[in-house]
Amino acid sequence: MKVFMAALTLAALVLSGCGGKKTKIAQPATTLHAGETERGMASWYGPPYHGRPAADGEIYDMEKLVAAHRTLPFQTMVRVRNLSTNQTVDVRIIDRGPFVGGRIIDLSHAAAEQIGLIGPGVAQVELTILAAPANPEPALFGVQVGAFRDRTNADRAQQTLIAAYGAARIVERAGSPTPWRVLAGRETSQAGADQLSQRIRAEQKDMPEAFVVRLDP
Repeated sequence: MKVFMAALTLAALVLSGCGGKKTKIAQPATTLHAGETERGMASWYGPPYHGRPAADGEIYDMEKLVAAHRTLPFQTMVRVRNLSTNQTVDVRIIDRGPFVGGRIIDLSHAAAEQIGLIGPGVAQVELTILAAPANPEPALFGVQVGAFRDRTNADRAQQTLIAAYGAARIVERAGSPTPWRVLAGRETSQAGADQLSQRIRAEQKDMPEAFVVRLDP
């Protein structure tokens, strides 16, 4: 299975759907509650990100039970259940991703191994929040419109978004070559970011698959 960033293309990628039994777990930190669930596809990632800083600053060790999620606060504890095998693993969120359409979580190698994910590479899973972090960062959300290998293209997309929506940023992500993520907006709720993503998909014909991500300090 390829790492999640290696699967990035020059175009924006799709926000995965979810069918939680309660509310979606990708909510502002103040609304997180144990037991909330989300369903979607899981994948796993290892080299070349093993040994490099994760999005929260911790060094990513693919043999620890950790994971990446687009919107959950860092240090959230999540149980991941493989819906095909019913195997479960408990992971701690330390990174952002996956940035591949149709996926909701990227597991470490160790976590993927525990639920039988190594062979198939992806699987339909259910996430259940076990515990929210004690002191999460304030919740801010944006919309990822694309990831570019050419910084010039990223700059061009950023300027388009600033002109249309007032705010956009470029985030460098470790890789070879370096992917440049372009994020629009700065919303205080996921609902606001959802509305912005819908506007971008409708108004920017070259950004049809924008999806919501959490903006970290």
